[in-house]
Amino acid sequence: MVRLLFFSLWLATHPVHVSLMSIDYAPDQKLFNVFLRIYFDDFLLDSGIKTADQKNLDFSVNNPYTREVMANYVNDRIRISINKRQIPAELGEMSLSDNELRMNLFFSSAKKVSSITVKNLIMTSLYSDQANMIIVKVNDFEEGVKLTAEEPEKTFEIN
Repeated sequence: MVRLLFFSLWLATHPVHVSLMSIDYAPDQKLFNVFLRIYFDDFLLDSGIKTADQKNLDFSVNNPYTREVMANYVNDRIRISINKRQIPAELGEMSLSDNELRMNLFFSSAKKVSSITVKNLIMTSLYSDQANMIIVKVNDFEEGVKLTAEEPEKTFEIN
């Protein structure tokens, strides 16, 4: 009985290794609006930011150092290709609360979108059980997938 209770408590406190990303196409703006949510403590491990530099991260204002760190991290870990052409992310708003880091990203696009390839390497080198959940919406097309360390990339064919 004690072992069962201990195991149940351990499972309840064991961290979840997950990121969430939604990708929505805005055809009138020829732009992909992307929302990304990751846990801040996982971000610190994955980014390799030294402890001394962590004190310079400030999400309460439009801090240039924080914006540069986040933009570099996102463009290193997330690659989105539209019609087989890789597009860099532009960082929009970001916030940090309750250990959740939230970012709005923008990817410019061609007028006609026929395919989207998403490669998400967030924390895949840290955790074998990492799950990067993705939802892609383009016009009438909508699909969700789970990307993992073993399968970090998915191509979506848009009809």
